[in-house]
Amino acid sequence: MIKVTPFHAFHRAAGAHMAAFAGYEMPIYYTSIQEEHLAVRQRAGLFDVSHMGEFIIRGPQALDLVQLVTTNDAAKLSDGQAQYSCMTHERGGVLDDLIVYCIEKQKVYMLVVNAANIAADREWIIQHNAFDAEVVDISEKTCLLALQGPAALNILQPFTDVDLIKLPYYRFVKTSLLGFKPVLISATGYTGAGGVELYFENKDQAAETIWQALTEAGKPYDMKLAGLGARDTLRLEMGYCLYGHELNPDITPLEAGLGWIVKWNKDFIGKPALLQQKEQGIARKLVGFRLIEKGIPRQDYSILDMEGRPIGHVTSGSFSPSLNQPIGLGYVETAYAQPDTPIQIRIRNQNVKAVVTSLPFLKKS
Repeated sequence: MIKVTPFHAFHRAAGAHMAAFAGYEMPIYYTSIQEEHLAVRQRAGLFDVSHMGEFIIRGPQALDLVQLVTTNDAAKLSDGQAQYSCMTHERGGVLDDLIVYCIEKQKVYMLVVNAANIAADREWIIQHNAFDAEVVDISEKTCLLALQGPAALNILQPFTDVDLIKLPYYRFVKTSLLGFKPVLISATGYTGAGGVELYFENKDQAAETIWQALTEAGKPYDMKLAGLGARDTLRLEMGYCLYGHELNPDITPLEAGLGWIVKWNKDFIGKPALLQQKEQGIARKLVGFRLIEKGIPRQDYSILDMEGRPIGHVTSGSFSPSLNQPIGLGYVETAYAQPDTPIQIRIRNQNVKAVVTSLPFLKKS
């Protein structure tokens, strides 16, 4: 049976185009992907992303478990800090990318994982829990809203005593919001447009109250409700990976350009395989590209060299509303990964010219 989030009735009332995603019926767009995308870049947009998964890891050895199952160094985190990381299997492939939140250093952490991977991630972590630590899946009772865009902080500020402008990137606070507590306000997001994410439990009609307050407060800023379609085009412009596209168990973080979240000063599952790959060098690499002819690149389209030889494949592609041109991400042989390298994308039996482009396509707001 397909699941719904606590905001489902609001999506329906707003006329959202709904579709199944990771076991949930989710809004893909309300008016249009382009309109919602540009609203987030220029003003503000509100996303329901309550389908995401959240695990609490707590206990005297909570940090030891987090360190084993994730590649980044969570020991560096202090209370109120968050960190982008990933989980890898023994051969170094990515099981999921995630955010680690340090609630109480060494003792309490929250892992935020992708919706489609909740069950598999939970079992993987429990399977490797040989520590004095407890793993609690709070996904079902946790609401998650992403208020993104340059006006996001102005919209939220009247409802909290936290000085949001002083909340640094990848920092968070636990506070009260509209009388509900605890609400975790995190200076994170998946758009590159600035803003916050709000985590809270749906008790005493918290979801209804917070949703209505934010949508009303957003009206003077012409804030738009935004669906997963705009979320995808926004992250693509930033070159952010999406699990199931740029990341999967057959791709390593080194190939995906995520070597910066792999820390060699600690032990983690998959470290020996990744060390070997680092020493040998990678044969393929994730790149961004822009089309210089008409066409839209889509997942699994072939990437060719200028002689027409296959050198890789597209992982994500779309028309960029901000750049007004088609862009994409894909894996190519390392020799073709340099920016400005001419390539071709095979689209409907036509070879369409493109060029490898530095990431991100857009500078972060």
